[in-house]
Amino acid sequence: MNLSNLKPAAGSVKTRKRIGRGPGSGLGGTSTRGHKGAKSRSGYKNKIGFEGGQMPIQRRLPKFGFKNINRVEYKAINISTLQQLAEAQNLSKIGIEELVNAGFISSSQLVKILGNGSLTAKLEVSTHAFSKSAEAAIQAVGGTVVKL
Repeated sequence: MNLSNLKPAAGSVKTRKRIGRGPGSGLGGTSTRGHKGAKSRSGYKNKIGFEGGQMPIQRRLPKFGFKNINRVEYKAINISTLQQLAEAQNLSKIGIEELVNAGFISSSQLVKILGNGSLTAKLEVSTHAFSKSAEAAIQAVGGTVVKL
């Protein structure tokens, strides 16, 4: 084997179509564009959503809904998850940093603690928001709630 006999793998290289190079090539004449019409002409540009003059689907269907620009998106974490985290890592304080290190959230996310599950560990929990049931459950076992 040397540089003079190197070849690409069989079937990996195709010869490109030479369009518009005379009738002998089989790809002359209309150059694979068909006969007449806008698509056969030079300078044709397809407008997005254009349906040949028919009323486009985005205009046939009614508008609905809106995006609330003031919406605040929270990552929901249940108190059962806090209980598991406290047991696994032997924690008494749980904040954003502990949740990020455990892989439950990313550092940019806002967190809301929800009241699903049971809590037995006395914890000091500091996050952005709490549901009423979660706040009551944490305080019932002697823990404290800190809103950031």
